[in-house]
This record gives sequence, structure tokens and C-alpha cells, in this order.
Amino acid sequence: MEGLIPCIDVGALFGADSASRAATDEAVRDTAAGSGFLLIHNFPAKVLVGAAARAQLLRLFDLPAEKIRPLWRQKFDPAHRNVYRGWFPLQSGHPTAKEGIDMGPDVLHGASVIDASDPLREATPMPDASALPGWRDAVAGYYRGMEQVSQALMRSIARTLGLQERYFDAAFYQGLSTLRLIRYPVRADIDGAGASDPALWVTHAGAPRYLTGAAHVDSGFLTLLAQDGVEGLQARHRSGVWLDVPARERTLAVNFGKVLELWSGGRFRATEHRVIGSGRERRSIPYFHEARADARIAPLPTPGAASFEPFLYGDYLWATTTKFVEFRGMEGLRKPHR
Repeated sequence: MEGLIPCIDVGALFGADSASRAATDEAVRDTAAGSGFLLIHNFPAKVLVGAAARAQLLRLFDLPAEKIRPLWRQKFDPAHRNVYRGWFPLQSGHPTAKEGIDMGPDVLHGASVIDASDPLREATPMPDASALPGWRDAVAGYYRGMEQVSQALMRSIARTLGLQERYFDAAFYQGLSTLRLIRYPVRADIDGAGASDPALWVTHAGAPRYLTGAAHVDSGFLTLLAQDGVEGLQARHRSGVWLDVPARERTLAVNFGKVLELWSGGRFRATEHRVIGSGRERRSIPYFHEARADARIAPLPTPGAASFEPFLYGDYLWATTTKFVEFRGMEGLRKPHR
């Protein structure tokens, strides 16, 4: 089953036009129409995706609770001003059982991307620099690398859709992309009533496994995911079968979001995925490549392009994100900008 998730060498995407780059474009396109999930490898040297880079970022989870508490979002601590960025603590009794932090483009681009009037563009609360020496620089460097990889994939997608390769660039320049750090602990809330709750369990390889990340599709353009080697990520194939997504070292898992599916008329499909428990703690680092809040998403200027009513990306992102458990209940905290 592992072989059904392709692993593609994307080195050529970072170079000039060539036969190798065209072949890579085709491989990405074909995967998008098939499994919708892929692994990629062979990045520029400055894109750090190995164990050492992950460890630098994931040090955050080693901080004591009193150092984490100031990062909590307003939903979880009403005294805090941060609404969209910041820490979400573990919530029990849901199919999704995780904690972590959402960081925005200001971790790399600074105050130029902050607008306090829009929760989507608020500043990211950060831990005290003295508590994690070098951590902020590591976060900025990692964010920069994920931007570079996403741009290479985005331009590949544009070429395969018959567009000028930088067609999407303006909409995504200093956009709303989120770098998230996640910890999935071994579930402690499945004893008693939880042991018989069918919403918390699935069958994998003939045995029951608890869910720790509910099945969903991502809402944006594309997602890059670094895994820590612990199994559990699965993608639903078009046949309905759940496939294990291998956690290979020095690779990123890629999946496409609902905006790209809509924009491309289904040629790039958003794939449902979930995380199941393995009895071990799992940590991962997704990067969600998002357009600017004021980017107008409209039908592509190509023959036979999908037809839909144009919309502002920020309005769409808020409406879809607030359906996830860690954001639920926040719907009225941002007004549409249309």
C-alpha cells in the first residue's frame, strides 16, 4: 500500500525550463489527478527539512505550561487579544486530539504584514526569546524554506494549467500562510465512555485504532507537512481505501486544498486525510500555503475554466477555518470584507 503514495524528486522545479522540469510538472499533475497526495524530496540546500530542523522548532513543546499559557488564543483565555494566531490547547472528547501553535507570515516578514483590524493578519504571539534561544530565527528560516518550496510547486501547477508560471504569485505575495506545530499525545480520554464512542475509533489492518486527527480536507491552496517518523497519517484514495502516508526522512508530504480544486476545475483535487493513533506521541509541522486576505479568487483565464462566483480569499478562509474544532465558536469575530 505504501507504494500508492508517490515520492517525487522535485529538484528540477527550482531550476530553469528543461525537459526534466517538464517531466516533474507532469508527475505532480498526474498525482493530483490520482491519489491527490504525494511525497516530495530533493530541495535546495537552504531548505532545511531534516530531523535537526524539526527538532529546533519542536523544542516549543518542552516548555513548561506557565511559559505556554501566554500564547493561548482568546477562545481559550478571554483575557488575551490574539484571536487567530497562537496556541490551541488539547480538547478532549473530540475525534481530533491535538495541541499546538499557529504562526503567521510576520514570523518572517515582520510588521509589514500585520493589520490589527483583521484577525487573519494579527501578530503571532511568541514565547519569550530567553526561554528558547535561537528558536525565533529557526522559525523564520523554516517559514522561508516552505515559502520557496510552495512557490516552486505553485508555478509548476500554473504551467500544467496552461497559465503563465507566475500567474498565482501576486495573490500569494506576503499572504496568510500558516506554519503550525502540532503535538498529538497518546489519548487519555478514551477510557470509560470514550471506549465505546464510535466517532473516536476506526479499523486499520483489521484492528481498532483511535482517531487523533478527524478526517477532513484542507481549505487552502496546498499544504506541506514534515513528519517526525511516527506513523498515523492516512489519505483516502478515490477508491475509498485509506492509504498510509509514509513518514520518510527528508521528505515533505503534499496535499492540495479546496481552493485549488475549485480554481483548477477539479484537475487538482483536495484529498481527505486523517491521523490515527499508534500508541506513541506524534509531532508534525504543517505549512498551509494561503493567499492574501484581499486576493480575489476568480475563474482562470483559460479555455474551459471552471465557472464560479469570485470571492475574497480572507472571507473564504475565515468561513472554512472556523468549522475546525480548535476555531469553532469564533465565527462572529471577523466581518466579511467583500
